[in-house]
Amino acid sequence: MRISRLLNKNSIIANLNASDKKGAIDELASAVSQTTDASAKDIATVLMEREQLGSTGIGGGIAIPHGKLDSVGSIIVGFGLSPKGIEYESLDNKPVHIFFLLLTTQNSTGDHLKVLAQISKLLKMDHFKQRLLTAESVDEIYNIIMEQDEDF
Repeated sequence: MRISRLLNKNSIIANLNASDKKGAIDELASAVSQTTDASAKDIATVLMEREQLGSTGIGGGIAIPHGKLDSVGSIIVGFGLSPKGIEYESLDNKPVHIFFLLLTTQNSTGDHLKVLAQISKLLKMDHFKQRLLTAESVDEIYNIIMEQDEDF
């Protein structure tokens, strides 16, 4: 499952303003809500509920907040970048710079896992992460993700 088919440019934030986990999730939820029928509040609630089970900050400056919400209608991917880093209670206790957000409907367990796996594969590539970290605009981030995902 290609990220490039699930990511809308309007769901990308090139410079998150948040300073903590809740703020980052609220900001990402707001961006993603513009591309779906789900409200920013509902998206943020689902993501924060998932965080209660354990942080989606996987370490290495990366977080993959994800959740299931039927009102999204289909699989949605969002992206956020924080050059300064955000305290996120990540597994390595280091700030997070790269955020991939994933929302799926309740009954899409298989697809949910496929997309998480694809995001994880992309983020294992150091050159991909470095390019994202130095990106300065939504267009640049979008193009980096599109190019890498199509090459994969």
